[in-house]
Amino acid sequence: MTEIQGQLSFTKDAGRDLELQEYGLDPKVDSTLLPNAAVMSALQNLVRLATELCGAPFGVVNIISAEYQHQIGAWGVDPGVCSREDSMCAKVFLSRERTVVADASQDPRFADNPFVTGEIGSVRFYASVPLQTDSGFVPGTLCVFSDKTKELRPEQVSMLEVLAKQVVELLELQHRTVQLDRTYSELRESNAKLAGFAGRVSHDLRIPLTTILGYVELVEDDPDVEPESTAARYLDRIGASGRRMLGMLEDVLSYSRVGGGIQPVDVSLREITEEVARDLGMESQSIVDVEELRLHADRGQLRTLLQNLLSNAMNYRSPDRGLRIRISGVSNYHGATIYVEDNGKGINPEDRAKVLEPLVRLRRQGDGPGSGLGLATCSSIAKAHGGELSLAETPGGGTTVAVSFPAGL
Repeated sequence: MTEIQGQLSFTKDAGRDLELQEYGLDPKVDSTLLPNAAVMSALQNLVRLATELCGAPFGVVNIISAEYQHQIGAWGVDPGVCSREDSMCAKVFLSRERTVVADASQDPRFADNPFVTGEIGSVRFYASVPLQTDSGFVPGTLCVFSDKTKELRPEQVSMLEVLAKQVVELLELQHRTVQLDRTYSELRESNAKLAGFAGRVSHDLRIPLTTILGYVELVEDDPDVEPESTAARYLDRIGASGRRMLGMLEDVLSYSRVGGGIQPVDVSLREITEEVARDLGMESQSIVDVEELRLHADRGQLRTLLQNLLSNAMNYRSPDRGLRIRISGVSNYHGATIYVEDNGKGINPEDRAKVLEPLVRLRRQGDGPGSGLGLATCSSIAKAHGGELSLAETPGGGTTVAVSFPAGL
């Protein structure tokens, strides 16, 4: 029976340490268990407030692992580590009830504890409140103590409980941060795998597709094929479909690579826009008006973003007026935001969230060719930089795309 109890205790303690790791509190790192610096500072302030409210000189936030008690926030004493066996809080914290003792040397739970007997300390007054999360897990306690006997008023005990809840809120914040970091790491790994897969698929499909298009061009140039014949029409359709598929492969490959290892540098919005306009054959048509703005972004991805937005403006121009595109931006200590305004067909408010999803096209009459990945790629580029992309209506008609690039990349 004793052996079975020992196995259950071992399993429970191992589960406890795993739960602590979920909160970013790893008891296996040099027997020292610490949250991040911001949480540490906030915890210390809460412990200080607890000692002042209770009139006690010492206070700690104790996290209790399978083997140790870790003081991760302290006031009046230096934070340290002791064995769980020596811990006073370890004797009572799983009761989930507050413990207030005027003289620990007279309490049978603590009278022989080394923190009371003088072997480690000379604690007399002792008060602790368990730190219980919404899930029911109790990582430790908020504890105040003194080397002199003391009584607490009911309102002081109530305030100690309130502060304990604030400590739990900080630990939950750390918990969510750990979860977000893990999710972000998994997302980056997934994106890397997606980019590799898309690259292989794109390569494997492009070779036969390019070969097919090459043969189509050879046959089209064959003098025996009449320009207006049925065969010529079929060849024209095959060629057009093949070129669209080839464009789709390039778009998928571009979309899959977004966000992987961005390298932000100081770049010129005007310079990159002019490069893109030249590539699209728009530089001599007085279509694009761009302001100068310096921003911190990955040059290649910013170029891809502008190329997609200018291509969209061309594909979805209004039949009632000549195309005009204005590119501007603002910059401050928060970062930079660029605006790409066109006077095209515009996007209805109910469709703006939808068109940011991959492979979504509105398919309106008169729209140019596209894969439905342009705006999705732009949105992914913004997110990879820690920013966001939003759509609005241009005054007088058209679409305005706003893309933010936060500072500190």
